[in-house]
This record gives sequence, structure tokens and C-alpha cells, in this order.
Amino acid sequence: MIRLLAFLKTYLLHHLQTAFSSLGKLWESPISNSLTSLAIGIALALPACLFILLFNFTQVSSQWQDGSQISLFLQQSLSDNKAKSLDKKLNTWPEISTTNYQTAAESLAEFKQRFGMDDLLDVLPDNPLPAVILVELKDEVQTEKINTLLKKLNALPAVEHAQFDMAWLQRLRNLNKIGSRGIMLLGILLSLSVLLIIGNTIRLTIINRKDEISIIKLIGGTNSFIRRPFLYTGFWYGIFGGFIAWLILLIVFYLLDSPVNNLAGLYGSQFTLQWYTLLSFFILPFLGALLGIIGAGFTVHQQIKEIEPK
Repeated sequence: MIRLLAFLKTYLLHHLQTAFSSLGKLWESPISNSLTSLAIGIALALPACLFILLFNFTQVSSQWQDGSQISLFLQQSLSDNKAKSLDKKLNTWPEISTTNYQTAAESLAEFKQRFGMDDLLDVLPDNPLPAVILVELKDEVQTEKINTLLKKLNALPAVEHAQFDMAWLQRLRNLNKIGSRGIMLLGILLSLSVLLIIGNTIRLTIINRKDEISIIKLIGGTNSFIRRPFLYTGFWYGIFGGFIAWLILLIVFYLLDSPVNNLAGLYGSQFTLQWYTLLSFFILPFLGALLGIIGAGFTVHQQIKEIEPK
């Protein structure tokens, strides 16, 4: 047990020494290494900004009325009894959750309440607005079924026109899904670019230290011993890049916060941008460090095998 504890202590001290030694080597070339970390930070910040913006947009759109209502404008000549009979019949359809029958008089009263123009409407000889049945669809009804249902409703003799009131919201949410996929693909591509940046930087470092690596191998140094400093170098590149990405994120959302609040105020909304500052503070450096270790690991594994002492 004592030997195991001594071994673990020595192992951890060696890793700690290697980590700080790698950090010290980065400070020997502060400008070039800072540019590398900046490139990594920008690559991480772009998908993170887009993802948080999309998440905020999703939060806003989810508060809007759900796009599951169809308005049936009935024939002007249709009697009240027949309209109520149609309303009861529609309630038995499997796609429909509930219906709400609104007479022509109620439609006119609602129109007056919303838009005014009482004097103009009062001089008309007849009520120009038809009776309406508002049809609420079940949540599981998909877009394809809605289109089929619209055709069936429009084909009814009593119906003048069937309108899907929130079709624009359905399209907006579909665009939201496309945006999510696009940001995911962009994040993957930029993550690959981070791997390439770190991998290429580590490769150049290994080439510059080729003679040193040959000597270490000559005196019995193992590949894992040689690999360790380069892995920590990739770790530092990634974690610094992650913190830079976090700072970029803060700057972007600080600049956007006031205009977004002003726009929301014009529409009478209390919406504010959610920055997720604390969460991104941990996620971005962690993601950067992970990518740094992976990128360095692939490069070091390949390069060290090709270096043999002469």
C-alpha cells in the first residue's frame, strides 16, 4: 500500500511538473502561441454564439400560440342550426381536439372590438362577416396530415374557405430545425478545424525538437514519456482557446443585449437574452481542452513513430 501511494505521488508530481513545463515553453513564444489560441477561440466561439442565439429564438417562438388551429369560414347562406350540426360532426373527427362555433354576429362584434370602425360597419346593409368554426387540432397531427385535413374541410359544402391560421409558425419552426442542424454541422466542421490547428502546431513543434526526441529515445525514454509534454501543450492551447471563446461570447452578447431589449420593449415583451455565462465558462474551456488533447494525441502518435535515434 505504501509503495502504491509512493508511486501515485511520484506519477502525479511528474504530470504536474510536465504540465507547468509545457506551459512555460508556451510563454517562450507568446505572440505566435497567442495567435494560435485566438484562432482556436474564434473557431469555438462562432458555433457557441449561434447556438445560444438559436436557443433564445426557440424560447421566444415556443411562447407564441401553437400552430394547430384551422378557421372554417362558413357559407353566408348557411343556417345557424346547420352550422351547429357541422360543429358537432367535426368534434367526432380523429384529428380534431375541440371546436368553437362563432356566429356571424359574434364575428362582427370581435372585429369591432379589435379594429374599431363602428360607424363604417353600421352603415352597411348586411353583416359582411361569415360564421366561423375554430378547429383545434390534436398535438400529434403532423404537417402532412394538416394539409390533407385542409383539403377535406375545403371540400365540405357548408365551408366557404378553410384556413390554417398559423402556417407561418409551422414554417418558422421548420426553419428553426434546419438552423439547429446547420449549427451542429458548423460546430463539427469548426471542431475539426481546431483539431487541425492544434495538430499542425504540435507537428511543427515536434519537428523543431526532433534531435531532442532522438536523444531521449537513445537513452531509453519511452514513447509515452515523450508524448506527455506535447499532450499538455495541446491541453493548454485548447483551454486558453476556450477562455478566449468565452470572452468573445460575452462581448457579442453584451453588444446585442441593449438592442434586443429595446426591440422587445417595442412589442411589449419582457424578453431578455439568456447568456448562460457560468455554463459556457465551464463548457467552452473543457471542450477546447478535450479537442486540444485529441488533436495533439493523433499528431504526436504519428510523428514520434517516425523519429528513431541514429
